[in-house]
Amino acid sequence: MSEEDKQIRAGVRLTNVDQLLFDGADVTKRELVDYLDAVAEYLLPELADRPLSVVRVRPGQQPFMQKNLPKYAPDWVPSVAVWAEASHREVHYPLCNERRTLLWLANQRAVEYHPTLTRVHDPHASCLVLDLDPPPGDNFAPVVRAAELVRAALAEIGLAGAVKTSGAKGVHVFVPLEADTALGDAAAATRALAARAERLDPGVATTAFIRADRAGKVFLDPTRSGGATVVSVYSPRARPGVPVSFPLRWEDLAQVTPSDFTVRTAAASLRAGSRWRDLLPPAQALSTELVAEGHAIPIPRVQAMHEGKRRARERRLADEQPG
Repeated sequence: MSEEDKQIRAGVRLTNVDQLLFDGADVTKRELVDYLDAVAEYLLPELADRPLSVVRVRPGQQPFMQKNLPKYAPDWVPSVAVWAEASHREVHYPLCNERRTLLWLANQRAVEYHPTLTRVHDPHASCLVLDLDPPPGDNFAPVVRAAELVRAALAEIGLAGAVKTSGAKGVHVFVPLEADTALGDAAAATRALAARAERLDPGVATTAFIRADRAGKVFLDPTRSGGATVVSVYSPRARPGVPVSFPLRWEDLAQVTPSDFTVRTAAASLRAGSRWRDLLPPAQALSTELVAEGHAIPIPRVQAMHEGKRRARERRLADEQPG
């Protein structure tokens, strides 16, 4: 087999595979492709039929988020048109349903894979997701404590979730939902869950959307549920060492750090017995009480916008006062 033939995989011609993936990665493009190919049978079910945004990288450039499928994409890469109200335009998202598409995206240096929580032609939420964002620093212990607060809050209302590293410094808690759950109700229930977890130990966790108000606590971010995307389990991240979002058993959470799982190590860890589909509980129904509680909580981004304007107005008035 010629060297050129070796660079063709599943019908996709791979290029520049021995180049560094991006500045500071310490990982080659070949290693990214090999990792994604190794976990394809586990990653693809999480991406299938979900509008997909990817984070791509190029040497010498900052990573960038790409939503629209490029016009030069092969005609066998499927896509779906979605109206984006914020930008008032139609976005043609790729659908990554098969290995060939995944390898093509990898060859485009697509490092991160961010699917929606809804599938094509189904407007309902498949999961409730709470994103636990730690304060600056490398101490993972507060994140573990905050995750246990979320788990306890779920247990109090008869729900169960699964946990995975975000691939950065935090974790994501997923709660599979029954098929008829409206996006708005899932978003509301996530706000209520975050508030309940915060009340269990406000010294550890906070729902403060404005970063300056978090006082070194773990932020319980409820904004992934209800129409946003979230980085997929098994997805690499465009960070030094190229870490991976990895599923964990609850009892193992305190024994690891997010940096333990990279494109060089995660596939072996996966073979050792950690399967996201095995860790996810069955689909669950949200109680009317939890949903109603959440609908009474302001949407964080909107609340933060109004609060920011209020603070700016107060500063302006203070500056106008005679000295």
